[in-house]
Amino acid sequence: MAGSSEEAVYSRQLCVRGPGPGPGPGPGPGPGWGGPRAPLTRTLPRRYVLGGGARRLAGAAVLVSGLRGTGAQVAAALVLAGTGRVVLHDRGAACTADRTHQFLLGESDVGRNRAKASQRALAELNPRVAVAAHTGELSEAFLASFQVVVLTESPLEEQLRIGDFCHARGICFIVADTKGLAGQLFCDFGERFIVDDPAEGDPVCAAVQHVSQGNPGVVTCMGAEDSHGHLFCDGDLVTFSGVEGMTELNGREPVPVRVLDAFRLEIGDTSSFSPYRRGGLVSQVQLPQVHSYEPLRRALAEPKIRVASPEELPRSRSLHAAFQALHAFHGEQGRLPRPRALVDAERVLELARSLGAQQGPLDEEVVRAFATVSAGDLCPMAAVVGALAAQEALKAITGKFLPLDQWFYFDALECLALEGAARLTEEDCEPRGSRYDGQIAVFGAAFQEQLGCQKYLVVGAGAIGCELLKNFAMMGLAAGPGGDLTITDMDTVALSNLHRQLLYHSADISKPKSAVAAVAVQRLNPDVRVTAHQNQVGPATELLYGDDFFRHLDGVASALDTLEARAYLESRCLRCLTPLLDSGTEGPRGNVLAMVPPLTKPLEPASPPRDDTFPLCTLRYFPRTIQHTLQWARDEFEGLFQLPAEHVNRFMEDPAFPEQLPAGKALEVLEQVWGSLWEQPQDWRDCVRWARRHWQSRYHDAIAQLLHTFPPEHETSPGVPFWAGDRSCPHPLTFDPDNDTHLEYILAAAHLFAQAHKVPPCSDRAATQTILRSMVLPPFTPQEGLQIPLAEEKEEAQAPADRGQLAELTQDLVQRRQELVGGEEAQVPLMEPIHFEKDNNIHVDFITAASNLRAENYGIPPADWLTSKRIAGRIVPAIITTTAAVAGLACLEVYKLVWGCRDLSCYRNSNLCLSDCLLLRVQPLPPPTYRYGGREWSRWDRLEMRAVGADGQEMTVQEVLDWLQRTHGWTVTMLLRGHTVLYDREEDEETQARQRAQRLSENLEDAGELRRRELELLYVCEGEDAEAEDTRPPLLCSLP
Repeated sequence: MAGSSEEAVYSRQLCVRGPGPGPGPGPGPGPGWGGPRAPLTRTLPRRYVLGGGARRLAGAAVLVSGLRGTGAQVAAALVLAGTGRVVLHDRGAACTADRTHQFLLGESDVGRNRAKASQRALAELNPRVAVAAHTGELSEAFLASFQVVVLTESPLEEQLRIGDFCHARGICFIVADTKGLAGQLFCDFGERFIVDDPAEGDPVCAAVQHVSQGNPGVVTCMGAEDSHGHLFCDGDLVTFSGVEGMTELNGREPVPVRVLDAFRLEIGDTSSFSPYRRGGLVSQVQLPQVHSYEPLRRALAEPKIRVASPEELPRSRSLHAAFQALHAFHGEQGRLPRPRALVDAERVLELARSLGAQQGPLDEEVVRAFATVSAGDLCPMAAVVGALAAQEALKAITGKFLPLDQWFYFDALECLALEGAARLTEEDCEPRGSRYDGQIAVFGAAFQEQLGCQKYLVVGAGAIGCELLKNFAMMGLAAGPGGDLTITDMDTVALSNLHRQLLYHSADISKPKSAVAAVAVQRLNPDVRVTAHQNQVGPATELLYGDDFFRHLDGVASALDTLEARAYLESRCLRCLTPLLDSGTEGPRGNVLAMVPPLTKPLEPASPPRDDTFPLCTLRYFPRTIQHTLQWARDEFEGLFQLPAEHVNRFMEDPAFPEQLPAGKALEVLEQVWGSLWEQPQDWRDCVRWARRHWQSRYHDAIAQLLHTFPPEHETSPGVPFWAGDRSCPHPLTFDPDNDTHLEYILAAAHLFAQAHKVPPCSDRAATQTILRSMVLPPFTPQEGLQIPLAEEKEEAQAPADRGQLAELTQDLVQRRQELVGGEEAQVPLMEPIHFEKDNNIHVDFITAASNLRAENYGIPPADWLTSKRIAGRIVPAIITTTAAVAGLACLEVYKLVWGCRDLSCYRNSNLCLSDCLLLRVQPLPPPTYRYGGREWSRWDRLEMRAVGADGQEMTVQEVLDWLQRTHGWTVTMLLRGHTVLYDREEDEETQARQRAQRLSENLEDAGELRRRELELLYVCEGEDAEAEDTRPPLLCSLP
């Protein structure tokens, strides 16, 4: 259950508004079919998050100055995102200590210029990006060629000089810096920066049910499904389309709405408009916004600081003063404060007092703590601040999301409250000439040794998993005696992974992720003891990942993509009292949850995402949104190219298999088999003809039949129109071989039909048009008396099958089978079932064209190819900036776990939203308690017994009952292992005696269960409340 690793999971505490080539023939023609499309690249998925502005990336030039930890993270994210040109600037030489936080440097790079040493590693991440190194001065002539300038590790004087120049020239300017356990971020995007698309997610839309005439007019609407209402907010700007009757609404300039309730909106004066008849969509419009920013020189004195809550503002202001004081200290001393040197810290505090007085009260403890570790360099801090800075640079290029306005501060100074950390001395934290000196400066040398001895399991080596492993290697986790880092992931590296999973390169495609990641970890730090597995972590692998395995771990890091897999892993860690760090991302949002026994509340199963299934009658006859038409197209794909082929192959192998099905289902399956065998194509022309006939059936005839049964003026009762509210009146389409969408459908459908029937496909557009122009189809003739279901329950009800028809069809098919195989054993498979793959271009081409034609039938705005792929493929995108930041936040919690922190107030759960540059870190909740058997228990408590009887053998059931009576005074009335009853006092005496005499594993083996070294038993005691079923401590029995 827990082995796949795309972290695009539904984050538990986040609320999001709004909703490589794969198997098969490989990449095919794309939208327009006007010629070959370039293969899908590693950077294509960024457009799911960054929108249309992602196209600007290829033409952008960004300067990243300072190639230590933070700068390396910024540069790597920009390269992976596909920025056209990234120039690295650094005038310093790499030292050994840089390798605790700068993951681009190898051992041989020590002594080389950091920018030049980093250039090759960055260029390998994305060959489409031009990566250059610059080691000279940052002159104005040099700076003028960039759209974005990012400074890290720069002195304040240089920041001010370059900031003034960039502001005057309209160059977006970013400062990102980390010092020890604190970081700062500043953005100045000029006096007139245009945000083209400030919102996250797709624009909201809803079907119109009614619009009143009045001032204000009231729109009654629906969301994706009737029960959920709309998703608009007060002040949203909307437009209308497809409204009948009150046509004045169509094509109007965007108007603001006021939300009345879940189904109604106010839109302004409609009193002079025509009466509303039916139909229409109301759609949110996201207009560009213009923002103005102050230059750094002015923003230093009058800072606008982004905080998640007003309570955080005093702390951020204190950090604002502390960073300025640190610059002043460096100017005085020519160095940073020595680690844990109280004299140096007090001097920084004095300097901060003179600055802080101008901006409100100063939190002196924050400044003092900041100063004592400001000489430290931590990879997790660089990951968080660098990822945030990179996202701001992407905003500057793409115009997607609101930029930071203007300062952001982040710290993890709670790490210094760890027991023993306050007693560290200058000697404990002084440099050792080690690659870990930056970390030792914060946590001391003894702590570094503890890091090396850790045993950790990382489940999932995808986007978050790669970032976790990169950080672990830099930190030196499991790099000492007794250390062990186990990675498990069942997946292989795919082309689409490369834009956000920095441990993988093009040469790694199709190789196991865990094996490639393990090699990359050892390349980053050869001392790490790493083991790669390619297994699930689930019930099927409990013999490998059993209780002993989990109990010997110091921690588990989860980087999984499904709620089920995460829930299983959490249950294992809960059972074995193993700390767990659970991370997830969804586009620009992410979170980290810490489960620390016995301090925190155990993680609860997450609510599954809303089921995006739709009533069949909605999909077949009354779609209202593009989601409906895309799901209809997915069903078409399965019904045309997968299920018929599977049924044909099974029939050819076993003609009697329909007898095992219900009569109604058997008739449906046999009709599918008959149709597939009857329509067997001989060549490409036959496939084109089939696709053309199917186009006519779906987009003309079926709609004409629906309108014959329910004409546009049809009324359900006098004065109540049938085509109103959630039913949009459709119109049939007329085929045109010169229409791009029509032709795209024919080409994709014919290609898939040919593949299913093992006929060589063709992509000759002109030849296909010639075939189409030669075809003449019979005119449509409506059926009289055809019943069309108007409700879900009617749609699902099946008419009783005609037994005679079923027998006749079976006989005909058996005869046809004999003709095909010539009286010999059938050669199977006769057809090739095609399963939808979101990474196969032709599959997405078909879905896009099929859905957009259906949308045209019903007046629904179409979706482009990428949007169709995202929705139909159910893709929740992951981006490198979010995954890097989330992994950094998780690794900060690892420090606390390694220290053995038993103080709940030191731990943090984190919620991150990069689209708004928001980070909320809160203390986890303590575990809930309950009373049972006269005492108080928590969710972490359990009863543990060594199930060895007086004879040295495995205990009998009676001995377990006696132990519970003797130890806790409980009289047990029922004992169970899962659903297997070991003892039940309600049974007759003979059965009870047999149950009590059995040894624990005997009963389980009889039930077909695996013998386990440790069993978790459930029990019911005499006098127990009915409500106590889920609130009793589990009984864990260790077998000999």
